[in-house]
Amino acid sequence: MADAAGLWRMTLPGVLDGVTGRGMWAALNAVTPVTLDDGMLVLGLPSTDVELAGHLRMASTQRLIEAVATKASGQPVRVRLIEGVTLEDYELAKRRDVERRRLQEAEMAKMRAEMVARTSWDTVYEQLSRRYAAMTQKSLPQNRARFFEEGVDLIAEARKSQETWDEHGERNFARCLERLSQYSELPTTLCAHFVLQRAGEL
Repeated sequence: MADAAGLWRMTLPGVLDGVTGRGMWAALNAVTPVTLDDGMLVLGLPSTDVELAGHLRMASTQRLIEAVATKASGQPVRVRLIEGVTLEDYELAKRRDVERRRLQEAEMAKMRAEMVARTSWDTVYEQLSRRYAAMTQKSLPQNRARFFEEGVDLIAEARKSQETWDEHGERNFARCLERLSQYSELPTTLCAHFVLQRAGEL
């Protein structure tokens, strides 16, 4: 395969023939071939021409460049557009890619943890509802007291196995306390006190 500059010289005429528009031509002519990296042709735009990048990032344009470059080289070629025209600019772009992936993975891990926590508390919330629905003679205080004890045990066990302690998890915990308060006709703060005490937090 030719070097980046040679491949781009072979590719550019065919791409120019396949596009229209003064802005597109200006963008293509402003491109500097930076390097070939494992079958990827890295093309750079100087910072002074970065406003032209939109033309080159269009999916149809990238497909055309890759098709012409692949035909010219005889091997599959992918295209990467970066801001800057040096190998140092490409290294910076790769470091940014790594950091972006790290942040995305951290965000996905957080979302998964929140989903697990939400699912766990949703289960507790539904169990409280089912147990209350199954309770006979709900108006009797002794039956509400038994329900309250069961509810405290249920929520305290879920609290002890809670893995995320962020605002999302705490709000779902509070939601279950409010449901217990509603059904047992006791103040929410009192319900929270008993649950936290049984969970070993007081």
